[in-house]
Amino acid sequence: MKKLLAIVLVLTMAVSLMAISGTAYADGDNTLTVYAWDANFNIPALKAAEAAYQKVNPDFKLEISTQSGSSDVEQAMTLAGSSGDLSSLPDIVLFQDHYIQSYVADYPDCWVDMEGAMIDWNDFGAEKLSYSTINGVHYGVPVDNGTAIFAYRTDVLDECGYTIDDVTGISWDEWLEIAKEVKDKTGYAMLSMDHSGDDLPYMMMQAEGLSQWKNGQPNFVENEPLVAIIEVIVQGAKDGTILLANSWSEYTDQTIVGDQTAGVMNGNWIIPTIEQVEKNSGKWALTSLPTLNGGKEGFAANGGSSLYITGNCDNVDLAYDFLAYTFGGGEGAMETYDNALRDGGVITCCISAGESDVYMEGVDYFGGQAIYTDIVGMGAFVPVVEQNDYHYIARQYIGNAITNIINGGDVYEELQAAQDQVEFEMF
Repeated sequence: MKKLLAIVLVLTMAVSLMAISGTAYADGDNTLTVYAWDANFNIPALKAAEAAYQKVNPDFKLEISTQSGSSDVEQAMTLAGSSGDLSSLPDIVLFQDHYIQSYVADYPDCWVDMEGAMIDWNDFGAEKLSYSTINGVHYGVPVDNGTAIFAYRTDVLDECGYTIDDVTGISWDEWLEIAKEVKDKTGYAMLSMDHSGDDLPYMMMQAEGLSQWKNGQPNFVENEPLVAIIEVIVQGAKDGTILLANSWSEYTDQTIVGDQTAGVMNGNWIIPTIEQVEKNSGKWALTSLPTLNGGKEGFAANGGSSLYITGNCDNVDLAYDFLAYTFGGGEGAMETYDNALRDGGVITCCISAGESDVYMEGVDYFGGQAIYTDIVGMGAFVPVVEQNDYHYIARQYIGNAITNIINGGDVYEELQAAQDQVEFEMF
């Protein structure tokens, strides 16, 4: 009897240790495969998570198949889902936030929900979770924080008698006035954007807590805040305070790296592009977005993805444990995100992981500002707005409308044409 009790005690202690430090798995049952893209951004984050999880599961391996882009993952899910043969899929995929809901609806067998994972979902911003939560069920674990920033050249502002506080919590009309003064005095624009994929209207609307969609339909013409936002962009483009680049490379290489703009507003993933101009180190600071009426700070997000378990995963419990321990806010989250930030510039979506010493360090390029802690804090305030699977189609036609309005078109007529085109695409 004593021998039996001793065996039970040992087994109980082993189970307790597994609960504390991660689940132990049998030899040969410790490998997960994953599809992801971007060797300089997402892949370092996944490698950081693998290393963190190996602290509690030394035999664990994460086999990463680097795709050329997110479209490769989408194609793989489409082929598997439409054929009904999931055998070609990996255990986990990184998937774009804006597309996931339609893929879960169209190919439900391709996905395993995350309800069985030990994750405190309150440790994430509501906006980020709104993409991967479908009918109240969590399907994905957020990875990269897409919180939008507005970064400014503080030396250029100072030359015109302004500080970062003067462009925080202001209205877009006030911003246009400051931007015009900066342009006239220094020659710098105050903002630029890739107009071939213009994300300004979306971010500016989200900062208002509003959407370009209403009950699943495009809502352009009768959406007065959207009309006002379009007018701000058009005015800025006409007076040279907003540079609308013709391509992504022109946006990054010429307007930002080419030192043509004193302001950059986009998802925080744009920071490494800003930092390429070494001579401007220490001359930048970041803050929130303006709003139409001012008097408050605007918060938005742009871009981002999450990790999802596929229907081909043979070891769902291992996938649950790995994701919960790392990106899901478990004991390895801080180590995962500290190294993901160091190696790839990936900023945590997990609020508690943003409280590490690494995140609280001042960044020299931004004048010693603890930008990463600030970004995580701003992310918690990004409002949830109505999304739609035709997000990128709407972006294209609204961008075309802006071009036509700049060239003399009527704002309402052009938005009506854009709305008609999106409706045609949808139906």
